[in-house]
Amino acid sequence: MSKVKSTEYLFLSTYIRARENSLLGEKRLEQMAEAADFDEAAKVLTECGFPDLTGASDAQMEEAFAARRAAFLDEFEKLCPEKQIVTACRLKYDYHNAKVLVKGEGMSAEQERLLSACGRVSPEVLLEAYEQDSWQAVPEDLAAAIRSARTTLARTSNPQLSDMELDRAYFAAWLAMAETVSTGFFAGYVRLAIDVANLRSAVRCIRGRMDEGLLRTALIPGGNVPVESVRRVYAEGVTAVFADRALEKCAELGQQAVEGAPLAAFERACDNALTVYMQSAKRVSFGPEVAVAYLAGLEAEITAARMVLQGKRGGLSPDALRERLRVSYV
Repeated sequence: MSKVKSTEYLFLSTYIRARENSLLGEKRLEQMAEAADFDEAAKVLTECGFPDLTGASDAQMEEAFAARRAAFLDEFEKLCPEKQIVTACRLKYDYHNAKVLVKGEGMSAEQERLLSACGRVSPEVLLEAYEQDSWQAVPEDLAAAIRSARTTLARTSNPQLSDMELDRAYFAAWLAMAETVSTGFFAGYVRLAIDVANLRSAVRCIRGRMDEGLLRTALIPGGNVPVESVRRVYAEGVTAVFADRALEKCAELGQQAVEGAPLAAFERACDNALTVYMQSAKRVSFGPEVAVAYLAGLEAEITAARMVLQGKRGGLSPDALRERLRVSYV
């Protein structure tokens, strides 16, 4: 961990607390769910600083979300005493781009639009490195992961296996960077996210009657629940492996899903467990925890906004939307 003092976060923490009220919280999400149509729901977002999305296409909506995310990350990079907090948040988009590239060799213009500009490496630089197989401008962890996933796809013709390889590389890089921050709070969040990913893989593999070997390939090291323990879910069951853990309730719902219940409640509980962990940062007056949690809250806000707007466009009822919504950070 770095030796940055929590007092160095006084300004940023005060700034964040002042802005939290503008996040898309439960009250505004309820307004969006109750809105008559897409345009009325979109107007609620303008109260949170989003551009006016009335009449927006799906592509325009995604462009607006991407621009909001990019602006916040750029702003936080200037203000945050530990830049690696923001860099760690950018990893997600690097590895998203890696998946797009590996699965889309000979990319069309349509596929290029799937690339995110929020990573450490711009889409243009990453695409050029990929096409020329020249990686000097790409971080070593990302370059190695892409080359390996590309080899795996060529050897197996199975994009699922290359995706799993990139997921393992992403979580390894994310955890390593989180452990350099001056609080264990961030690394604790990443370890919980690894547990969630492994629990989801276990439930999907058992529910889909997939071979145990696929689960072993999918599992990600570094969580609070050792990989060796998760491998026993086929024999012992999901709830037994995750008993007395932070995800115990999620595991109970996962076991129900394995036995035939819909996945929705399980998936929602997994997402909520991560948000509840981040909400504990609200008890901290100032420090890196506040910054880490706020950035996670921004991501959750965009996810919720997208979910409601897409639901409105698809004609979902307010009750159906409420069933899909996760716990709000604010």
